Amino acid sequence: MSLAHALEADVLRRQDPQLAEILLGERERQASTLQLIAAENFTSPAVLAALGSPLANKYAEGYPGARHHGGCEIVDVAERLAVDRAKALFGAEHANVQAHSGSSAVLAAYAALLRPGDTVLALGLPYGGHLTHGSPANFSGRWFDFVPYGVDAETGLIDHTQVRTLARAHRPKAIVCGSTAYPRHLDHAFFREVADEVGAYLIADAAHPIGLVAGKAAPSPVPYADIVCATTHKVLRGPRGGMILCGGELAERVDRAVFPFTQGGAQMHTIAAKAVAFGEAATPAFSAYAHQVVANARVLAAALEAEGLVVTTGGTDTHLITADPAPLGVDGRTARGRLAAAGMVLDCCPLPHTDVRGLRLGTAAVTTQGMGEAEMPRIAKLLAGALREESDTRLTREDVRELVGAFPPYPR
Repeated sequence: MSLAHALEADVLRRQDPQLAEILLGERERQASTLQLIAAENFTSPAVLAALGSPLANKYAEGYPGARHHGGCEIVDVAERLAVDRAKALFGAEHANVQAHSGSSAVLAAYAALLRPGDTVLALGLPYGGHLTHGSPANFSGRWFDFVPYGVDAETGLIDHTQVRTLARAHRPKAIVCGSTAYPRHLDHAFFREVADEVGAYLIADAAHPIGLVAGKAAPSPVPYADIVCATTHKVLRGPRGGMILCGGELAERVDRAVFPFTQGGAQMHTIAAKAVAFGEAATPAFSAYAHQVVANARVLAAALEAEGLVVTTGGTDTHLITADPAPLGVDGRTARGRLAAAGMVLDCCPLPHTDVRGLRLGTAAVTTQGMGEAEMPRIAKLLAGALREESDTRLTREDVRELVGAFPPYPR
């Protein structure tokens, strides 16, 4: 912990000891358990510093040079810096960095291009699609007519023939390519081709792979999609938030869809933290990190298979792995609980073409901690061991604590 953070923690202990204990407890949880949730990561101290900066005090509705509040001359500089860095990092003509989350970014993309009742083609939720891709519990499923495409029952890969057939049959206003639990690279050129054939917009939901794109460890959707929606956390290792990338011809529509249509005041401390993260992601060190994330995921996937789990699609191209623990005698929900008791934190997800749930895990956070390919088989062994009936979760928890203790997320 830095001196500044130590002083801030001391102030909080004096003013609100109850909340201070909660924050310290969360810090201890992160430092003593394996963080394998695919959507999580550890930000840098610099990102944390921006999040806790005086910019949190500033109201800044609108955009640089056109705010609805006075006193925005400094935050205007911060937002312009974030926008310029995002455009340079991803090779985009325009960037909006105000979206509060990935879902907010997708909402704004729909608002910019669609009207209620329009037809949208997207990956179905049982196959790895996100809630914003047509869930009836989400605004997307209530406002638009979603047609789901799926994955091949044998390979687990997106069924391109089905995508083209559905697009021709339904003539959607937009096609969404992206997922929350698909471990392979998407063929953006194919989706662009289909979209052009039926006169549809192409929206890329790159919330998961955008950090790999920044590190040149995954193909970029920017040259192909009309709008790219993304988060700034996950592999990108920035603050929790969203962003939108697009061409210049859609810039005004996207900006107006974010503000004033779907959001109010921008969170300037978060935007400043996004600028920090974009700057970090433009370095050779981050590129090396992104490639290591993928290398770790591939080794971990192979090690999980060796331990008896069934890895969907036979592996991964990204940071993300989905696997069925059934061969070890446990379903996904039970497995998640047993692993949590053993100090390993991950998620469940639907397994395509089944009625059961599997495990979804990722390597972004453990790679940030400094773990490499040598540690992945050990993680797989700990995970599989905790799922076997004869295992003692207390002993596994000690092994986990020992492993993460050697790779602290924030060395003191």
